[in-house]
Amino acid sequence: MVHAAGGAFQGGHGDPLTERTFPLFFDVVRTLVAGGVTVVAEAAFQDPRWRPELEPLRELARLRIVRCRVDTAVAFDRAVGRAASSAVRLSAHGDSTAGGLDQWTEAFSSFEHISIDAPALDVDTTDGYTPSLAAVVAFASG
Repeated sequence: MVHAAGGAFQGGHGDPLTERTFPLFFDVVRTLVAGGVTVVAEAAFQDPRWRPELEPLRELARLRIVRCRVDTAVAFDRAVGRAASSAVRLSAHGDSTAGGLDQWTEAFSSFEHISIDAPALDVDTTDGYTPSLAAVVAFASG
């Protein structure tokens, strides 16, 4: 979608492309689930974005929630690396690190993880996966 928007596109919170992307993301998930496809829907959405879209899917699917958590400083360093590694990615998502670690820490601490009533597993990704990736797969398959 970013490519189709053209070279002048600059992503940011609430931009028109993002506003079109959210419904499309959930339409695709809903279509696949309704078709009997096993789906892993990955996104860093907060609870108010996930909940209204996933609740209706409970009738069609056995939901499993995997919440990845990471140390704030590690998350910031990763975001800096991603922003520096790809001009296309930076254009699509904007530079979430522009305000520095303090602003990132404030936003990160207020992140509202999904809390839908479904089996959930918290995974620490600070250094690898804890629990292991095999355990995450077993949980998701269960």
